[in-house]
Amino acid sequence: MVAMTAAALVSIAETWYVGYLGTLPLAGMALVFPLVMLQQMLSAGSMGGGISSAISRALGAGDTAKANALVLHAACISVAIGLCFTLIFAFWSRPVFSAMGGSGKALEECLSYAHVAFLGSVSVWLTNALASVVRGAGNMRTPSTVLLLASLAQALISGVLGLGWGPVPSLGMAGVAAGVLIAFTGSALYLYLYVRSSQSALQLRFDSPLSKALFVDILKVGAISSLSALQTVATIVILTRLIASYGPEALAGYGIGNRLEFLLVPITFSFGVACVPMVGMALGANLAKRAKQVAWTGSVMAAALVGCIGWVVTLWPEVWSSLFSNNPQVLANANLYFQWVGPCYGFFAIGLCLYFASQGAGKLWGPVLSGTLRLALVASGGWWLIHKQGTPQQMFALIALGMVTYGVATALSVHKTRWIH
Repeated sequence: MVAMTAAALVSIAETWYVGYLGTLPLAGMALVFPLVMLQQMLSAGSMGGGISSAISRALGAGDTAKANALVLHAACISVAIGLCFTLIFAFWSRPVFSAMGGSGKALEECLSYAHVAFLGSVSVWLTNALASVVRGAGNMRTPSTVLLLASLAQALISGVLGLGWGPVPSLGMAGVAAGVLIAFTGSALYLYLYVRSSQSALQLRFDSPLSKALFVDILKVGAISSLSALQTVATIVILTRLIASYGPEALAGYGIGNRLEFLLVPITFSFGVACVPMVGMALGANLAKRAKQVAWTGSVMAAALVGCIGWVVTLWPEVWSSLFSNNPQVLANANLYFQWVGPCYGFFAIGLCLYFASQGAGKLWGPVLSGTLRLALVASGGWWLIHKQGTPQQMFALIALGMVTYGVATALSVHKTRWIH
């Protein structure tokens, strides 16, 4: 929780830096941020969950040799996908963000950030993969400490290079993005050395033969989990594209509100990643009842904490929104977003935490289909509202309905699904 809170504070600081640069950089950040978070959700939540799930199930069944062999396979997967992200945004970032509604100066600010941030994709993926390896063996302290220090380094570097503190000249959006690149490169190097050392319960060894079965063991959870992350970000991308039609002030205001929603993901993540190895090891030892108890306990705890945050910004939206802008129109849109969506954050936390717990069980179709339902509701409803010249207020009400639907549908699917190893 400490490490995930630090990560959330870094994103707050980063948004504050960008808000200080102006409204157009803030609108550009609203464009790029969903894809930055997609990378984090895929690497830490989806594929990371697949890695932790495979390792914890192997350890729960007493197969330490298999758990050790899975480490190399996890590293190979993460490096390959990280390279794909770097290549995609090196060559096709402009058409991607233009399709999301970016144009003019806001698009250029978005590209300045993206071209630097995605250079470090391999580091992001490797950091989260190796952290998931260590968590899967039951060690939460080491990866949490590394991510805490990386978060602090990112906040400092982004501020120095982005805003030009002291004698350092301001590099704008590229400088803010450089914090991501440098901090994650350092954390990836440290975790690599850690899993190569005798301190780690599981070791990364390059003399182990690669096995299709072990790749499948990770990907059968990680790949399906990726569908859920893609659905979550697709929902945000579609909404970003729709809200962009209301103008840059509405887009910037939505970006401020949407940023808090994404920051709730790491908080829920802290409960979810604790559930993954506990559920996996319990099922590996054929303790299905205990696995379900872990899932429900984690989801209730996550919902209580995230729900409280939601009500705070519902009642006092300026606590958050005034940190990033003093433009009255931007603040009005951000505050309106919180009035509708804030009370529903607890439902979002229930669905997301149960999704993580389902990773440990390897039973993901229910949470994935719940995400599909949310995506379909928001996409079809948003298109209808734009066609009928609906207001931003109606769009925010639709977002709130989607969150409630996602949480309730996921809870029902977990309740009805039988978990067995």
